[in-house]
Amino acid sequence: QVQLVESGGGLVQPGGSLSLSCVVSGVTFSTYVMSWYRQAPGKERELVASISNIGGSTTYADSVKGRFTISRHNTKNTVYLQMNSLRPEDTAVYYCRVRPYWGQGTQVTVSS
Repeated sequence: QVQLVESGGGLVQPGGSLSLSCVVSGVTFSTYVMSWYRQAPGKERELVASISNIGGSTTYADSVKGRFTISRHNTKNTVYLQMNSLRPEDTAVYYCRVRPYWGQGTQVTVSS
């Protein structure tokens, strides 16, 4: 059974930082591309960042480039998303993904 468990969401003021984690089980983690998506109220789910199986290649949505960093630790079966300089428009539920599976999501709210 494949499980993805996200953690680290919460409420933060604009300009602040949060770090999300996603622990994966039930797959050979080191062979998969890992991704973070987000979905804001009333909007479609969008890709935020992806990282290759050994971490040598990353991609980011234009809206988060230079502010967010995706990384992974293959021996811990964990993928991370470090989010800095957060903006109100980053408010969303953030989901971890390993195709075709999704985590349950973690809420990130950026508000003063």
